[in-house]
Amino acid sequence: MKLTPIACAIALGLSLGATTPLLAADPPASSPAPATAAAAPAAPKLHAAMRELWQGHIQHTRAYAIAVKGGNTQAAKKAADDVVSNAKSIANAVGSFYGAPAGEQMLTLLGGHWGGVKAMTDAEHAGDTAGVNKAMNDLTTNADAIAKFLSGANPNLPDDAVRGLMMAHVAHHSAQIRAIMSGDMQAEATTWKAMRAHMDVLADALAGGIAKQFPAKAT
Repeated sequence: MKLTPIACAIALGLSLGATTPLLAADPPASSPAPATAAAAPAAPKLHAAMRELWQGHIQHTRAYAIAVKGGNTQAAKKAADDVVSNAKSIANAVGSFYGAPAGEQMLTLLGGHWGGVKAMTDAEHAGDTAGVNKAMNDLTTNADAIAKFLSGANPNLPDDAVRGLMMAHVAHHSAQIRAIMSGDMQAEATTWKAMRAHMDVLADALAGGIAKQFPAKAT
């Protein structure tokens, strides 16, 4: 049976040591504790670094959306600059394992991702439905390109699984931006919780794949 991209993403996250289920909410307080603790990642420092970098990405994109909604151009510019700086750090992390050309390619791809998120934010704020749809199409194309790049570089990162992880991330951006621009911060808070959890899944999957491919260097 062929798994859907989202199912592949869940499988990838679990197989590579992700500790947070895809899009999962926190369990209720009455839930029993698991019988066994999750296995520690093979390269804990790499996992921690990847989580910090990807959490930084969504912190800055969220700050941009809030600044645009509030009409604060100075804060919007700072947030946009922070997104770019963070993308460079992620690209450098990739390049440290795969070489400078791969790092540069990753930066280009992340630039495309940010370009789509920024365009979607600006279009949603302006009430430009056509612009929002175009941004979503661009982000989908970009997610496919990122998946092909990472799966081509690392056999432990299946194309469909990475695409599923990226598309879930894009869906979170879309829902968050829409909630912020409509002023529904309760909906935004729900999306934000899921978004942060998913960033750990995505970061853990990438770190786990790299650790398997470069066990000595990753540790």
